[in-house]
Amino acid sequence: MIEDSLLRTLRRKSAEEGRTLKEVVNEALRRGLAQGRTRSGYRLKLRGWKGVERPGVDVLDRDKLFDLMNGR
Repeated sequence: MIEDSLLRTLRRKSAEEGRTLKEVVNEALRRGLAQGRTRSGYRLKLRGWKGVERPGVDVLDRDKLFDLMNGR
């Protein structure tokens, strides 16, 4: 059951906008449900690491970087 004060607000809004009560209620429900979908309640936290530059390493040479990462 819809609360009386909420129903009055919905009726006022429908009268102001020249729409039916059903249209206003359906729109409000759609917006509320769509908003709930975007809020998952989870927060993604990414942790980085401090990069240290090594002497003699050319960061633009991909092959040499892969060799260093693979211990070659």
